[in-house]
Amino acid sequence: MKLLNISSPHATRPGTTGGVMQQVLLAMLPGIAALTYFFGMGHIIQIALAVIVAVGAEAAVLYIRKKPIGFFLKDYSAVVTAVLLALALPPLTPWWITIVATLFAIVVAKHLYGGLGQNPFNPAMIGFALVLISFPVPMTTSWTAPTPILENAIGFSDAVTLIFSQRETIDAYTMATPLDLYKHKVAVATADEITLDPIFGSGIALGWEWVNIAFLIGGLYLLWRKIFTWHIPVSYLAALTACSILFGWDSDRFVPTSLHILAGATMLGAFFIATDPVTASTTPLGKLIYGAGIGLFIYVIRAWGTYPDAIAFAVLLMNFAAPFIDQYTQPRTYGHAKAKRGLPGKE
Repeated sequence: MKLLNISSPHATRPGTTGGVMQQVLLAMLPGIAALTYFFGMGHIIQIALAVIVAVGAEAAVLYIRKKPIGFFLKDYSAVVTAVLLALALPPLTPWWITIVATLFAIVVAKHLYGGLGQNPFNPAMIGFALVLISFPVPMTTSWTAPTPILENAIGFSDAVTLIFSQRETIDAYTMATPLDLYKHKVAVATADEITLDPIFGSGIALGWEWVNIAFLIGGLYLLWRKIFTWHIPVSYLAALTACSILFGWDSDRFVPTSLHILAGATMLGAFFIATDPVTASTTPLGKLIYGAGIGLFIYVIRAWGTYPDAIAFAVLLMNFAAPFIDQYTQPRTYGHAKAKRGLPGKE
């Protein structure tokens, strides 16, 4: 008897949700190291606080829902949510804001919808957006100045003091982010005058460009490990770059392309936030549309909106659109003449 070679799927190695999440955490280490080197120990403390609160809240909700606590904690999804949220927050964010954001992300944005795999919106970005809208002053005045600018680097004890108690001395360690500074000064100054500010250093944005490069390296590692496909990050970055060139070619009127790409949370958003498999689009064409939509919204909000970065709002808007995009971008099933797209009877 002739044996037939059956087509895919073939399992070549074991894969678990916990294993994928561990790879994501590993890929974030270069970015975390760069943030710590250029901006002090604030993000390390925020990560520790957010992880403790997230794991505790996850365990409590699982207990209330009568779910096996150990089994679900081993998927590391709560830890990844906490780390992403802590990286999005300013490094000297007051402790109580971090707790509020983390609790909302885990309890409401994740478990209110049924837990991992059921949430329609990215939990970390929901938590971040909540505190950004609710507490705009501390959320916009807690960004640490790059260490080379400061007379005294922010050590661990200084960061603990500023986060947990003595907020009155925070102005000595903080300043506006490069995107925020450029956006507000470009109305009254030329590009050459603006970039004389020490925060822009001798390159693009002192410290920020290296942070983005570090997250880019981590993202490329995840692509190499096939944790996600190239569609979302490539279309995201392509759309953001195209918009910044098309509308912002004059750096005396708009933020230049270099700052859009290598300042703020651009690479963190492209490779670690937008690619969330639960809340992103899932079809090949849908991923391209989804990523491009995020890049477009980021530029629109950065250029004409109130917020200088806009990653969270752009991602959440496209989370809302992802099911619709998937419904109309279904690929053709093998053996069928055309793909089934849209609502039944409306093809």
